[in-house]
Amino acid sequence: MNKLDETKNELVIVRIFDAPRELVFKAWTEPERLMSWWGPKDFTSPGCKLEPHVGGKYHFGMLSAEGQEFWSTGKFLEFVPPEKIVFTDHFADKDGNPVPASYYGIPDFPEELIVSVHFEEFEGKTKMTLRHAGLPAGEMSEMTGAGWNQSFDKLEETLSRK
Repeated sequence: MNKLDETKNELVIVRIFDAPRELVFKAWTEPERLMSWWGPKDFTSPGCKLEPHVGGKYHFGMLSAEGQEFWSTGKFLEFVPPEKIVFTDHFADKDGNPVPASYYGIPDFPEELIVSVHFEEFEGKTKMTLRHAGLPAGEMSEMTGAGWNQSFDKLEETLSRK
């Protein structure tokens, strides 16, 4: 499921993974696991640093097939293993410094967004709900939703290999 709650400018994606909740949570909180699925189809992750605790920082990278890098950074606002992760989301440079979206050629984009991910046990599987708040409606929200879903397709494949 993929929808935009326009009253909150919030993208909501719900996915069911055939894996234990603890494993899905680890896929978000252990750098090697996260790098195996981070980024849309045909993207890889050139780097990931995580301080997985409230107040801790992260720095993730995505590399397109054409060689363009995209980096993001932020801090963890909530961290409740294996139930919930909430973090800020900023574009960043390769060194982890926050940069405006225009750095990547994206005009009129908010400086900071909030991402929350909830993990629930569901019929022997894991129901994961992602909320990406603050997105502008329209094309950027649609592209962001497509990117997340392609990443989650990769996550599903990674989890099937356990």
